[in-house]
Amino acid sequence: MAVRRRGPPSPTTAPPPPTTTTTAQPTTDPQITPPNATKIIIFSLIAFVPYLYLLFYHYRIENELRKSVLINAVLSFGGFLVTLVMIPVASRYVLRRNLFGFDINKRGTPQGLIKVPESLGIVVGIVFLVVAILFQYFNFTADSMWLVEYNAALASVCFMILLGFVDDVLDIPWRVKLVLPSIAALPLLMAYAGHTTIMIPKPLVQYIGTEILDLGWIYKLYMGLLAVFCTNSINIHAGINGLEVGQTVVIAFAILIHNIMQIGVSTNPETKQAHAFSIYLVQPLIATSLGLLSYNWYPSSVFVGDTYTYFAGMTMAVVGILGHYSETLLIFFLPQIINFLLSVPQLAGIIPCPRHRLPKYDPQTGLLTGTKDGTLVNVSLRIFGRRTEKSLCIILLILQITIVQFGLAC
Repeated sequence: MAVRRRGPPSPTTAPPPPTTTTTAQPTTDPQITPPNATKIIIFSLIAFVPYLYLLFYHYRIENELRKSVLINAVLSFGGFLVTLVMIPVASRYVLRRNLFGFDINKRGTPQGLIKVPESLGIVVGIVFLVVAILFQYFNFTADSMWLVEYNAALASVCFMILLGFVDDVLDIPWRVKLVLPSIAALPLLMAYAGHTTIMIPKPLVQYIGTEILDLGWIYKLYMGLLAVFCTNSINIHAGINGLEVGQTVVIAFAILIHNIMQIGVSTNPETKQAHAFSIYLVQPLIATSLGLLSYNWYPSSVFVGDTYTYFAGMTMAVVGILGHYSETLLIFFLPQIINFLLSVPQLAGIIPCPRHRLPKYDPQTGLLTGTKDGTLVNVSLRIFGRRTEKSLCIILLILQITIVQFGLAC
């Protein structure tokens, strides 16, 4: 989370005094710290173990499908490397245009006075689109039945990246932000020609009375609302280094494992292709997000901006819709749902809502204290007590991992 400053102060305006007696001054051209690439790669290898086990050993998956998944994985790894290289380059450009912020959760320390480049989600979004477009050459033919929906999905994601970057630059009001995903989802909604049924999670079948529920025309309305929720839920469950990207990576890994499980147990070729379609978009999302996480993990040297949160939310909404497991996706998003429900009184104006609903930072101890604001970040601090920013992020990600494990078990 950042306090944005779009341009340098005017010559007649003195810069705001620091909150403490420190004499440190904001750096005019901060150095982007080396990425935590080694730690991220180790974490990725551990996280990929169950996925690779299911793909190569546990299930008997057709060689052609496995080949397509591996080609996509190789391209995605290339996207990871490109992201690592391009983020420092893009950081210099956004700093020149005064797209930077100060880390509020380090206010009163020398780190809190450093200009942190913002909106670096634009790099991830562009690399993702390039990887996804290049993959078409290896997998889809001109008469492929999935090509229209694949390109419609990419159009929606591209639209959301553009609108997210516009939001970062223009600082759009919240009421308008709620509408943006609906606009970005239009290419997908217009091109969608699939069925209008959803599969009910096993724990809910006994209450609803059926495993498959046909929603009819309501399904497209549901698709639009899901896109709105996913994009904004990632955006408001934020505020500490690594949380936005971290939660995305955890959910995306769960989506990946869910897809391969469904491919393994299904005998319907269309169902298998729908989940393979999802894998083709989720693998690049994970790879590029891991590249960004290398720079965004505590202490963050870049901010992801609304560009990334909108992009990540829309991508996961798209794969959930076209993969026909949006109800399972909502289980994965349970922490985001809880955070949204906690936020409703403030977002609706019932309770005063400050611009930044962040915990209080104590520069003497380096600990965060929860406020009365309705966010999962603050509630976690009130439950578990004062924490460092890094340990708080780890707790929230452990909660996310626990929830997605429950979703996979369903």
